[in-house]
Amino acid sequence: MRTQHTRRAVLGAGIALAGTGILTACSSRTDEARSAGNQGAMNHDDTAHDGATRKPSSPAKSHGEYVSPDGEEVAAVEAKRGSGPVRKVQLTATPARLDLGGGLTVPSWAYGDRLPGKEVRITAGDTLAVTLANHLPQPTTLHWHGLHVRNNMDGVPGLTQPGIKPGAEFAYRFAVKQSGTYWLHPHLGVQQDRGLYAPLIVEDPKEPLSYDKEWVVLLDDWLDGVEGSTPDGVLNELSKGMGAMDHDTEDMDHGSDNKSGSGPSRVLMDARSRLLGGAASDVAYPYYLINGRIPKAPTTFTAKPGDRIRLRIINAGGDTPFRVALGGHRMTITHADGFPVQHTTTDSLLLGMGERYDVLVTAGNGVFPLTALAEGRNMSALALLRTGGGAAPAASVRPKELDGQLVSAFELKADKAVALAARTPDRTIRIKLTGGMRLFDWAFDHTMYDPAHRHPVEAGERVRLEFYNITEMWHPVHLHGHTFALAGGAGPRSVLDRAPGARKDTAVVLPNSSVAVEFDADNPGLWMLHCHNVYHSNMNMMTVIGYRR
Repeated sequence: MRTQHTRRAVLGAGIALAGTGILTACSSRTDEARSAGNQGAMNHDDTAHDGATRKPSSPAKSHGEYVSPDGEEVAAVEAKRGSGPVRKVQLTATPARLDLGGGLTVPSWAYGDRLPGKEVRITAGDTLAVTLANHLPQPTTLHWHGLHVRNNMDGVPGLTQPGIKPGAEFAYRFAVKQSGTYWLHPHLGVQQDRGLYAPLIVEDPKEPLSYDKEWVVLLDDWLDGVEGSTPDGVLNELSKGMGAMDHDTEDMDHGSDNKSGSGPSRVLMDARSRLLGGAASDVAYPYYLINGRIPKAPTTFTAKPGDRIRLRIINAGGDTPFRVALGGHRMTITHADGFPVQHTTTDSLLLGMGERYDVLVTAGNGVFPLTALAEGRNMSALALLRTGGGAAPAASVRPKELDGQLVSAFELKADKAVALAARTPDRTIRIKLTGGMRLFDWAFDHTMYDPAHRHPVEAGERVRLEFYNITEMWHPVHLHGHTFALAGGAGPRSVLDRAPGARKDTAVVLPNSSVAVEFDADNPGLWMLHCHNVYHSNMNMMTVIGYRR
């Protein structure tokens, strides 16, 4: 996240807002909450709900009223987690030339000289000790996406720690109690859209699944170092707003020169997705990768016919939703965002940025494409599963399973072992997702991000978050330090009157719709809540959940 904010003027009165039903519902519930004086109903009273824009006022309580990232409350919860075997890891963030295959090498930043970074694998109950040496020309951090870490190890500059300066290093150390599929990446600016990411796998010492092999799959969208493009240049171009650009849609989609001085235009205007209800992406990436390789030179995973394979699929992209299928196979979903779900079979998956799914497949005999279609674009990433002889499919292969059954996260049910217990929420926080592509003024509640402005919660509460998306684009919303239960659309219903929803930390909110999630406030500190589109969050689509003392 940026510590300095250069956001353009936010929404004006002249912009029409879609989804009036959602706006009406949000406004009416807000008025009811205020008249009732319920402390848990609305915690964002400084933001208008009439479409106007207002800068945030001071938090309701002084900063001393909130748990600090290194406070005694944080230390007490960490002590309860215990201290298991220490797993030490050394990482170096450094400029590097990366080989993407097919003769394509690009300058970028990475952990060492590889893409993705070397896998970090530990066992639940371990203490993870990672030292990050920063050899980059600017500060950086590490964020442990999906893990319930102690707050001062969460890696958000300006909120939980200072950025690690060039030439310096920082020692992260925390207990890890949960198993599952996670990943690590920086949380400063658009650094994540370079090569700075790696899988983080936490094994279950009592693993209930039976399988023969494991395949960790990282999906990514790539532009860094291609024809002079950089993520910072793309952010600069996007931040001017698409309505202010003087080149037409055809030029944008085919690489006209932009005004940022960092390569061809990467603005994408016509990526539409029926599954996502409208615009799918903002950025025209030249390549899509699986495990750091372009489709012309894919990685190959080898197995034997009949092997039962566990795929851990991670969307590490900056701006791209991927629809994923393994040609000739159906997949059984076993986990969502690291937490087990009731097993469900599907042909394909749709992953927003930051989402993870674990699936089981029984391998057939031959060579099969694992295709990740960039939703809304006729481009894809590719890897191969080889169990026998035969020619590899073409880079452009589109297995029929991509158009077969697709199970969404909202159709999944939590495994009984991790289902959130039924309980009436103590506090409800309602947030509007606002902005648009024309001004590129993405935000929560039309409000500029201010780390001093917090949505207060208290330890021990059941908290309900209601997201009302009044934009024309989907958003993957991610909460740090917690795993919530999907509770369907926003409104009066909760986990009390429906089958327990899947446990996740990243939820897709479609345009002109609403989503409710619920979590237990059991990890004190100051926690980021943001859209996991790295360009949206950098334009202010982020806020803070703060525990009161």
